[in-house]
Amino acid sequence: MNMTEKNSSPSRSATVQDEKNHETELDMRPGGMFVQKREVDNGADVSSSDATISVSVTHGYGPTKYKIFLPPQSTFGDMKKHLVAKTGLQPEEQRLLFRGKEKDDDEHLHTAGVKNLSKILLLEDHTSKQKKVVDDVKVVEEVKKSETFSKASGAIAEVQSEVNKLSERVAALEVAVNGGTNVAEKEFVVLTEMLMRQLLKLDSIDAEGDAKLQRKAEVRRVQNFVDTLDALKAGKSNPISNNHNTVAVKTEWETFDSGVGSLTPPSPAPSSTRVTQDWERFD
Repeated sequence: MNMTEKNSSPSRSATVQDEKNHETELDMRPGGMFVQKREVDNGADVSSSDATISVSVTHGYGPTKYKIFLPPQSTFGDMKKHLVAKTGLQPEEQRLLFRGKEKDDDEHLHTAGVKNLSKILLLEDHTSKQKKVVDDVKVVEEVKKSETFSKASGAIAEVQSEVNKLSERVAALEVAVNGGTNVAEKEFVVLTEMLMRQLLKLDSIDAEGDAKLQRKAEVRRVQNFVDTLDALKAGKSNPISNNHNTVAVKTEWETFDSGVGSLTPPSPAPSSTRVTQDWERFD
């Protein structure tokens, strides 16, 4: 009985000694906690949430390869995000194939059978790339249109400011002419030329869309002022348009009793004898 205890004691003691001498490897997690390092065999399925796997990604059918480290519970969409910095391709421009089949973004790696050192094929989605190019072109065109509109609107606003000043002079001339004030013809000529210069400025403005409508409206406004000046100038040079002169002429003709020199011809005399007597009466 004592012999058995003596023989078993060294064995138990050796076991304890072996456990004490065993060195345990630890990994430090992002939170600062140390955990026992797991040994993963090449090609083994990793199911622990703390582990990561190494995946080899081949870009196209060339020699370019990338090594990606990520948890097996990650999705292929997560893998695309990791590849953006390495390839310069956005996720929508990437196509990931595993075992000859393209994978969806929401499919998990471990459910698809991806293990440590598995190989993934990365192809560029040319359709998405072409769409991106088209979208970029549209954006550039919109920016150009916006810049053109801003430039045209600014130029039209400058013309409007000048026309507003000239419109005050047109209104002043209209009041003067209607009030009977004698206005020099030079005033009409100079003001008309200044308005025509504004029309030339409007014609040189490259405008599209709403800016084009603004330019058209301003052209009509300037042309109306020019027409007003022409009408005022024509009225000033036509004395018949003076109502006072017309009345004076009419009164003067009405002083003749026989109608001689009036606007209506005299009635024919009944006989030549009667005419002679009339003329003798005048003598």
